[in-house]
Amino acid sequence: MPAMTAVDADARALAGAGTGAPVEAVGPLVRGVAVLRRLTEAGGTLSPSALERATGLARSTVDRITGTLGRMGYVRLDGRDVVLTPRVMELGNACLSALRLPALLDTRADALADELDESVSLAVADLDGIRFIHQATRRRALSVSFRIGDLLPAERTAPGALFATEWTEQDWTRWRERRSDEGQTESFPALPPRTEPAAAASSPASSTDSFMDRVERARRNGWAVDDQLIEPGLVAVSVPVRDPGTGRVACVASVVSHTSRHSAADLRTSLLPRLRTAVEAMESDLRTAPAPEPGPAPAGLATWTTASKHELGRDFVESLARGLTVLTAFGEGRAALSLTEVARATGLSRATARRALLTHEHLGLVAAHPDRTFTLTPRVLDLGYPPLSRTSLPRLAEPHLRALADAVREPTALAVLTGDGKEIQYTAGAGTSRVLTVRITVGTRLPATATSLGRVLLADTTDPLPPELAEVRSQGYALVDEELETGLRSIAVPVRDRTGRTVAALNVSTHAARRTLRDCVHDLLPALRTTADHIQQDLHTASRFTHVPPS
Repeated sequence: MPAMTAVDADARALAGAGTGAPVEAVGPLVRGVAVLRRLTEAGGTLSPSALERATGLARSTVDRITGTLGRMGYVRLDGRDVVLTPRVMELGNACLSALRLPALLDTRADALADELDESVSLAVADLDGIRFIHQATRRRALSVSFRIGDLLPAERTAPGALFATEWTEQDWTRWRERRSDEGQTESFPALPPRTEPAAAASSPASSTDSFMDRVERARRNGWAVDDQLIEPGLVAVSVPVRDPGTGRVACVASVVSHTSRHSAADLRTSLLPRLRTAVEAMESDLRTAPAPEPGPAPAGLATWTTASKHELGRDFVESLARGLTVLTAFGEGRAALSLTEVARATGLSRATARRALLTHEHLGLVAAHPDRTFTLTPRVLDLGYPPLSRTSLPRLAEPHLRALADAVREPTALAVLTGDGKEIQYTAGAGTSRVLTVRITVGTRLPATATSLGRVLLADTTDPLPPELAEVRSQGYALVDEELETGLRSIAVPVRDRTGRTVAALNVSTHAARRTLRDCVHDLLPALRTTADHIQQDLHTASRFTHVPPS
């Protein structure tokens, strides 16, 4: 019998038959996870009718699930579409922070990418696949497009051969069963489609060069090569990073390139030695890393879900919301939790937490251990992470800009400083339907000193500060009155990253006849600051383990 993929498991769970699910599994949680997975596979956006077709759920059920996910901040409605939001990344962040590997090793991976001018990735095992947990990608016209959270089959990657050196017979059986299934690639949505059946046979990785042969070579050599296994032209060399306590493979570091830059043989001779040196440093970092200090557990989640249920009634699926909050109980210093600890962290009853954990275990999101603790699995990254892991600040800010513009009926904009610090560049904006309005297109540059946006940005970067910028820094906003153009008033506030550094500025513009200076401060500034807070919250969530470019 073929192995059951994640898609198969979801489909059978939704149908409610033959799943092998525990009796206490939470049905709404199973269905909610299926909706998040379908949205992830679709790139983060689907219409409700498309979700209905993809999941086989009734439209009313889809609406209740997406309404609940919207209340949690995990999705938003954009016209007729349901769209994943950066807030859903808190689920994957819980997994990555509990794992600790990205936080401990990403600096080494980034430095190696800079040194070699090639993309570098870190991956962990996920059953018979490999899942990326860090990507340092070069910005080129032809570059690697895999994202954090993407899942690939082990047999078509170099890291897969290294992980398979530690497989048990049960692991090999699972792999053979999946390979025997004609739909074997359905559970790997990030896998590029092969344009012709002969593609694999015509590549350097021929049918005689079997996965098991490559695993044995990886065992002997201590490294592995991907010679166009994933896609024609794509090559990689990989080295395992071993856990200092167990000696087992904790993750695999890879240098990825294409055949116009390096052949597979060239990777072995020119890049493998430097990759090995970097891996040795990574293993040293793992040996010397201090024990993690447990961060604050999420608080008040049970109270929040109860209040939401009372407010929204049957349109809020409380068991779904409570089930997903269980995943956020894990994190740095909280990698393995008992049932009691999960219940305490979330404020849920032990019975509710237990049913959620059993459901997550059935879905492959949680692993149970003999010592009665639970840990998250890398499969949690299936829940929205990949399509959002390559977002930018303008894309992240756009829905908030539109909401602000609609609320105050004035145009809004986001801008950053240019490299020389003399100009601002508009990176995002939202307009209004007024006859007399400000229209400045994305990409436009203006003198920084003459704009409210520029003064907010300069107030955080200029030293020593002139008096007018010192006032801006002190009050936390800049108000410019008809300096750039007669009749034009604008007020701006900073947008700060996780370190508190100003990375962009947000403004509202108006005509002097519509709003006085006092109106700008008393009416526009509070809404502006609230919007900046929302953008910052999304930025802080999205940038915890990914790079979010400011433009």
